[in-house]
Amino acid sequence: MTGRPEVLFPLFRALTALDGIGPKSAQALETIGVEKPRDILMTLPLSGVDRGRKSSIRDVVAPSVVTVEVTVGEHYPPRSRGRPYRVHVTDAQTSFQLVFFHARGDYLQKLLPTGQKRVVSGKVEIFDSVAQIVHPDHVLPVADADDIPAFEPVYPLTAGITQKLMWKATRAALTLAPDLPEWIDPELKKREGWPDWVAALGEVHRPQATTDLSPHDPARARLAYDELMAHQLTLALARAVVRRAKGRASVGTGTLTGLVLKALPYQPTSAQTRAGAEIAADLASEFRMNRLLQGDVGSGKTLVAMMALLTVVEAGGQGVMMAPTEILARQHLEGLRPLAESAGVVLEILTGRDKGAERAAKLAALAAGDIGILVGTHAVFQKDVVFADLRLAVIDEQHRFGVAQRMELGAKGVATDVLVMTATPIPRSLALAQYGDMDVSVLDEKPPGRQPVQTALISTDRMDDIVARLQKAVTEGRQAYWVCPLVEESEVVDMTAAEERFKRLRAALGEGVVGLVHGQMPPAEKDAAMARFVAGETKVLVATTVIEVGVNVPNASIMMIERAESFGLAQLHQLRGRVGRGAAASTCLLIYQAPLSETGRRRLEILRETEDGFRISEEDLAMRGAGDVIGTAQSGIPRFRIADLERQSALMALAQSDARKLLNDDPMLETLRGQAARTLLWLMEQDKAIRLISVG
Repeated sequence: MTGRPEVLFPLFRALTALDGIGPKSAQALETIGVEKPRDILMTLPLSGVDRGRKSSIRDVVAPSVVTVEVTVGEHYPPRSRGRPYRVHVTDAQTSFQLVFFHARGDYLQKLLPTGQKRVVSGKVEIFDSVAQIVHPDHVLPVADADDIPAFEPVYPLTAGITQKLMWKATRAALTLAPDLPEWIDPELKKREGWPDWVAALGEVHRPQATTDLSPHDPARARLAYDELMAHQLTLALARAVVRRAKGRASVGTGTLTGLVLKALPYQPTSAQTRAGAEIAADLASEFRMNRLLQGDVGSGKTLVAMMALLTVVEAGGQGVMMAPTEILARQHLEGLRPLAESAGVVLEILTGRDKGAERAAKLAALAAGDIGILVGTHAVFQKDVVFADLRLAVIDEQHRFGVAQRMELGAKGVATDVLVMTATPIPRSLALAQYGDMDVSVLDEKPPGRQPVQTALISTDRMDDIVARLQKAVTEGRQAYWVCPLVEESEVVDMTAAEERFKRLRAALGEGVVGLVHGQMPPAEKDAAMARFVAGETKVLVATTVIEVGVNVPNASIMMIERAESFGLAQLHQLRGRVGRGAAASTCLLIYQAPLSETGRRRLEILRETEDGFRISEEDLAMRGAGDVIGTAQSGIPRFRIADLERQSALMALAQSDARKLLNDDPMLETLRGQAARTLLWLMEQDKAIRLISVG
C-alpha cells in the first residue's frame, strides 16, 4: 500500500470544494490550521447555544439567547446618522424591538415586512427598560424556521470566519465522510458504548444539549481515542522497528554490582531495586533496550544507572553516561566515582575541554577497551570517539537531547541499549504522549535520610528581613542558593538582574562570601565559581537557573527563589530539590512580588503543600495545559485537535496498550482490523508510521 486509500480522497480535497467556502475564507481557515475537509470535521464545537423555540421572550431571563415567532410591526428608520434602525415586533405575550446599526432600509423592509410573521433568534437584552434584540442571528419566514437548529454548535473562530460559515462548512464536510472499516477493538468499543466513526462525527457536530460537549460524551471520547490510537500506533511501530533491530544480550555476573551494594552505607529503596531488575532484564534480552527512567529529584537515579552500567561491564562491554552540560557531567563523575572505585572499574570523563595529548590518550584507552565507563557531554558524539564495545548509553535529562541524537548515539555501538533518565516528573498522559515508544521505569520513593524541605512564601516587600535572615544563617555556617528571576527570554537581562543582586548581597554579607554564576559567563569561570561554592569557600551562590538540574552540594540547606511567580511549577520543584541533600534541615523561600494573581498564589501554595513531583506536575498540567508543561516547541508532544490530555489521560493509557497489542498480534497490519488501522494512520496523517510498516 503505497499511497493514501482512495476512500479518504474526498476528505483531503481543497477546502473550496465545500459549499460556502471561497478562496478568502479558505485562507482565513488556514491560519487556524484548517486546510482540508478532514480538518473541518476534526474542529469540534467549543460550546452551544440553546435556540429551542419559546412562545415569548418572557420565557427567558435577559440577557440570553431566545428564539420566538413574532408579528412584525412598524419600522422606525434612524432620525440622524449613527442612530440605529428599529423595528417593533410582538410575540405571544409582549412586544419588543429589533435594533440594527448601519443597515439599509430597503433590505430591512424586505427582511421584515410589516404585518407578516417571522421567526427571530438572538440575544435579548433590556436597555432603558425596553427589551431589544440587537442584530438578530436569524430572521426567517415561519416555513423555513426549521433551518435554525434547536441547539446550535459554536465553533472556535478566527478573523474572517463566521459561525454561519462554519455551520455550512461542517454540514458539507459531513456529507463527504465515508463509512470506514472499524479499527477499534470490538470488545473495547462495546464496553465503552462508542458509536461508529461516521456516526460519532455526526453526533459531535449536531449536539442536542450542553452535555454532548463534554470530553466524556461517547462520540467525543471515541474521536479523541482515534487520535490517540493513531499517535500510539506510530510510537509502537517505531518501538517495533527498534526491537526488530537485533540487540545484544548483556547478561551480568553480579560480581561488580555486588561489590557496590556491599559498600553502600544504606539499603536501596524497593523502587530502585524494581527499576534495576527491569533494566537488567532488558539488557539480558535479545532486543534493543529503549527505556525511560523517571525519578523525582533525589530519588536515587544515579545508583540505578550505575548498576546498569556495571552490568554491561560484567558482560564484557562498555557503558557511557551522557549529560547535557559540562557542570552536570562533572557532577555525574563525582557521584559515580566512589561507586566505580568500590567495584574496581575504570571510569573516565570526556568533554569539549579535553584537548591534545590528554584527549588522544583517553580516546586510545576507550578504543582499546581499557575504560569501562565513560562520562561525557555531547562531545561523545564526535566522529573520532570510538568504543571497543559500547553496549549501554545512559542519557540524562532527555528533553535537552533530540530523538535524532538518541539514534546517533545508538549508532556508536553495535545495537547499543539506551536508558534515558529524567528528573522531571511528567504526568502519565504526557509521558505516554512524549515517550510512548519507550518502556518506563519510575522511582517513586525517596532514599532514607533525605530531609523534607520546609517551604515558605514571603513577599519582596520584606527584602530587608530576608537578607537579615540569610546573614544569620551564614554566620551559623550554612550555605544558600539565591536564584534570580527569569526576565523574559533574554539571558542578557537575566545577567543584569543577577549581577545587581550579587552586588547588593555582597554589600550586606561582605567580600568573598557571595559567588555568582549565570548563563553568559565563560564555562571556566562558571566552573570555578561553582567549585568555590562546593568547597564551602563562598557561602551564598547567586545564580540564574543554570543550577536547575543536577548540582549537588550537600551542605547547602537554603534555597531562595526571587520572583518565584515567574517560574514554572516543575522548575520551582527542581530548584527546591537542590537543597535537602545533607543532614541539616533545609528551607526554601519563595519570594514573590505582591499582588499575586489567583493562579499565581495557588501554584506557590501547591509547592508549600507537597514535595511529590508527580502530584505537582499533574497540578501544573491542569493549570497550564499540556503545551506549557514541557514547552511545546521542543517537547515532541503532538498537537491533538480533539483529544484533551488533561482530561482524557486514561484514554491515552488505553490507546497505548491497545496499539501495542494490535502490533503484537499483527506486526504488519495485514488482518482486516490491521488494514483498518492503516486507514486510521492515513486519516490522522501519520505517514511516518506507514513508512515504518514498509521498513519491516
